[in-house]
Amino acid sequence: MKNDKRPDLKRVLEAKAALSDHARADQVKKKRTKGGWTARQAVAALADPGTFVEYGGLVQPGTKDMEGAADGLITGTATQDGSPIDIAAYDYSVYGGSQSAMNHRKLSRIVKHAAAAKAPLVLWLEGGGGRPQDMLLAARGASTSLVEFARLSGLVPTVGIVPGPAFAGHANLAGMSDLVIATSKATIGLAGPPLVQAALGTKLTPEEIGPAQVHVATGLIDVLVDDEAAAVESARRYLAYFRASVLPAKAADQALLRGLVPDNPRLAYDVRKVIDTLCDTGSAFEIRGQWGRSMVTCLARMNGQTIGVVANQPSVRAGAIDADASRKAARFVQLCDAYDIPLLMLCDTPGVMVGPEAEKTGLIRESARLLGALSNATTLLMSVVLRKAYGLGHYIMGSLALEPRVIVSWPGGEFGGMGLEGAVNIIHRKRLEAIEGKEERQAMHAELTAELKSSNTALEIAQRFLVDDVIDPADTRAILCGTLATWKPQPRTGRKRTIDGY
Repeated sequence: MKNDKRPDLKRVLEAKAALSDHARADQVKKKRTKGGWTARQAVAALADPGTFVEYGGLVQPGTKDMEGAADGLITGTATQDGSPIDIAAYDYSVYGGSQSAMNHRKLSRIVKHAAAAKAPLVLWLEGGGGRPQDMLLAARGASTSLVEFARLSGLVPTVGIVPGPAFAGHANLAGMSDLVIATSKATIGLAGPPLVQAALGTKLTPEEIGPAQVHVATGLIDVLVDDEAAAVESARRYLAYFRASVLPAKAADQALLRGLVPDNPRLAYDVRKVIDTLCDTGSAFEIRGQWGRSMVTCLARMNGQTIGVVANQPSVRAGAIDADASRKAARFVQLCDAYDIPLLMLCDTPGVMVGPEAEKTGLIRESARLLGALSNATTLLMSVVLRKAYGLGHYIMGSLALEPRVIVSWPGGEFGGMGLEGAVNIIHRKRLEAIEGKEERQAMHAELTAELKSSNTALEIAQRFLVDDVIDPADTRAILCGTLATWKPQPRTGRKRTIDGY
């Protein structure tokens, strides 16, 4: 048998070799001059070594006189930390990562594979949207890839990584992803500079249209990182929560919980310290940490099991629930419910924000969105009152009305249909108004508030069976782990629910 390769095999091998970054030195150099990774670097980092199987690597643009490696979109299957994963990475070195008729077909193919295989799909989104000379001059019917991607919502985990510019269809794919991870140099917008100039007559740079900080402020970006390596690491960490843990569960000394929440309800603290102490060490992964900051949402593990945590943040607005916090928490609840991730509510709130400025934010609709998400969730719900539990805020944050599997309070819990000081103003208005001296009135107000507090302590509430128990904070983890051990989600083959785009 001859060792020489037959001519047709030689041509195939040459075509495949031409796909590598090494074989495309000029295009890759141009990309790296602008900074950042190539798409093939990203694929190699996302996949376990040697496991990536490419789909459509030999595809070329369907437009006459155009050619480009894999037509600017690398797709295929792999494993990540030993578990299946699908990848679609737009290659910015090929026509700026633009979308074409052919690579839309490639995207459809990998999306359908993810749906059938129930494999998470990670998108590397770097490009300026549609390729005009292809999409307009050589269109071959409507593409269905974006619609098909939207139908993955709640079926398989989807992650959109934005390392640089992502406009038009790329931005739309980011907006539909369960989780959006972006680097600090990312720019995102539904229209890039050429379209903006044509529509508005204004010449703008990508950074002037949609820099990363703008989309942190709008809540689009869930996780902001410094660079591509950190983005890939964040994607790995996130997807690990959808797999069984192989790491031994370790936790801090639970006695530390006794001193993390100040007795004085007017003193602030960072609820993240409670979460980090309560959950497995190093397991908390915060989502949208820079937006809706009066609420903390994170994935974590408890005794190795994935949970979702929704916690009031007393260091921001005293933990009052505003519109952004409501939107943030509502979408997170939907995410956890879609994938049967148990929810832990940590309540320390004076209630929902009040006043005319709060009303201008659409707070009524947004707080209702959060309550609706919790009311209709069927995943396991657990609730711990850390301190303040007032009004509609407490009602939303895992109250007995939501029928949590367990609801407990720490000893310093304060309960009320509204803030107790405000309640005194209403209940005893005439009595207080009859006192002429300011100091005497303040003294009486303090006395009446103390009386009201004494009848709404955690112990009093437990005696009325509005919580299951009042517990030593150091026992919280054991109680929650015990509750988690009693629950097992019903097996399912299809989608349970979609996840709200906001």
